[in-house]
Amino acid sequence: MKKQKILIIGGGGREHAIGWKVAQSKQKVELFFAPGNAGTAMLGTNINIGATDISKLIEFAKKKINLTLALPDDPLALGIVDSFQEQNLRIWGPTKAASELEWSKAYAKDFMGRHNIPTAKYKTFNNFEEAKIYVEKHSLPVVVKASGLALGKGVTVAQTHEKAMVTLKKIFIDKIFGAAGNEVVIEEFLSGTEISIHALSDGKNWKIFPPSQDHKRIYNGDMGPNTGGMGTIAPLPFVDSTLIKKIEKEIIAPTIQDMAKEGRPFVGCLYPGIMLTIEGSKVFEFNSRFGDPETQTYMRLLETDILDMFDACIDGTLDKIKIEWKNLSACTIVLASEGYPGNYEKGKVISGIEDAEKNTDVVIFHAGTKTENGKLITNGGRVLGVSAIGKNLEEALATAYNAVSKIKFDGMQYRKDIGKKALKYLVT
Repeated sequence: MKKQKILIIGGGGREHAIGWKVAQSKQKVELFFAPGNAGTAMLGTNINIGATDISKLIEFAKKKINLTLALPDDPLALGIVDSFQEQNLRIWGPTKAASELEWSKAYAKDFMGRHNIPTAKYKTFNNFEEAKIYVEKHSLPVVVKASGLALGKGVTVAQTHEKAMVTLKKIFIDKIFGAAGNEVVIEEFLSGTEISIHALSDGKNWKIFPPSQDHKRIYNGDMGPNTGGMGTIAPLPFVDSTLIKKIEKEIIAPTIQDMAKEGRPFVGCLYPGIMLTIEGSKVFEFNSRFGDPETQTYMRLLETDILDMFDACIDGTLDKIKIEWKNLSACTIVLASEGYPGNYEKGKVISGIEDAEKNTDVVIFHAGTKTENGKLITNGGRVLGVSAIGKNLEEALATAYNAVSKIKFDGMQYRKDIGKKALKYLVT
């Protein structure tokens, strides 16, 4: 069997986890990552090309790649899939038009409004003064969102009008998110329990993953600023099949079907962030790619050959395959640099990974890491994802935290309460 040469775009924990799963395919594979990290370098070859350098990525793919996986949001927003397809290169992921569900919160809200997909009440502004007047009269708390991509940090839940004003000034006047903040969505605060739903789609068919839950705030007890995600659990003990079917009917099905009707068929991974409110399930944001760290947790549970899944999406045959999952629980605890999600230092020496992975139920996924002078060092805000499986959630979490205790680097911070709220549902 000839080797499939696969290029994975990105350099975070999600890319390491997907690469780890692809390496287990029954197909013979040779992996390339652009740009990758120290963990992906153990699975394949890291290529020194940035995830958004589309022309260089195309040039590389033309020489040797059979399939490219476009995983991060930025290249999708730049139209990497369209550019590859124009060159007759095989690529998995949504087009620029389809991924607008993520790169424009204003578009996503309008789409949901047009198609009666449940979401928070909102208004969109591209003018500071008008937004300011609206916020002054809005009930509290109020949610202020930069419409464009902002590394998961463009959302502020303001408990006071003063905080909302400061946020609007930072976005519109100080331009802290650049062009991503040219448009702002102001919406009602949704109270409830947040969950992550992932669905693979080939543009007309879809397959839903088990529900997962990310912990976005930096500190224990859901305190402090939002991050890209500090840890995940899956499946969720408080989400049953009846609720999943309702979410599929009210959110996933109309989104996939109506995107196709609007001439933007969605091929890839649709990931709505959902709030379970007393009024029902509501979408608070759409993502047009796999979540991170959710993916790290999902890859520990997935039984089906992931390459078969990617191929089915591209070929429009997703309805022909069955996706199977281990009957286990999984979790991921993110180890982050001191100062994250704000400013942080790089270059801290990491130790203990080998010791932590002596337990075969543990896999460490790399995010912000690199090797320098033979030493593994920190190279980002989120550094590692400590992932574990167990026969139940309690066992998976205990195993993961035991592994965390073996890993060290200066300034290492992590949440000590991942999955804690979900555990109370397991008490009989």
